[in-house]
Amino acid sequence: VVDLASGSFTDEFDATTFDDRAAASDPALSHALTEDPAGIGRQGDYAVVYLLNDEAGNLDKVILPIHGYGLWSTLYGFIALEENGNDIFGLQFYDHAETPGLGAEVDNPRWKAMWPGKMLRDEAGELKITVAKGPAASDMENHHIDALAGATLTSVGVDNLVKFWMGEEGFSPFLENLKAGAL
Repeated sequence: VVDLASGSFTDEFDATTFDDRAAASDPALSHALTEDPAGIGRQGDYAVVYLLNDEAGNLDKVILPIHGYGLWSTLYGFIALEENGNDIFGLQFYDHAETPGLGAEVDNPRWKAMWPGKMLRDEAGELKITVAKGPAASDMENHHIDALAGATLTSVGVDNLVKFWMGEEGFSPFLENLKAGAL
């Protein structure tokens, strides 16, 4: 379990039983957001993260829970990052009520296949990942995922939620600590 403010692990909770979604609605374990691009209202102060090791015991993948509002619903999912905390391995939503054939295309394997290999940040460390319509500018190719056709508001929601959770209010402090070996 990670304390999102400090980006450090906490032993205050049992990671096997901690419920991120319940904590986000508990005023003792969350806070109301004044700036809320992901449309979630309250943000939990803690989150369960998953660190996968390779056979040699070295960090291989970092899996982070994410959620935010699309068109009709809150999308709940995970973003998987390579061990460097910047390169995207994949994105998966496990719960949403977006429109079948439109916003529900977040489940389409072809769209999800656009995510692996994209990078959250540029070499200067600036968050650059974006979900937008049309081709990327040449300097954004490594950070651009084409929006879902016919699902503008869901695409904007995914863009907002990924930027929120990968930013300073989300997992950025944790990823910085992980990269620096401070955990």
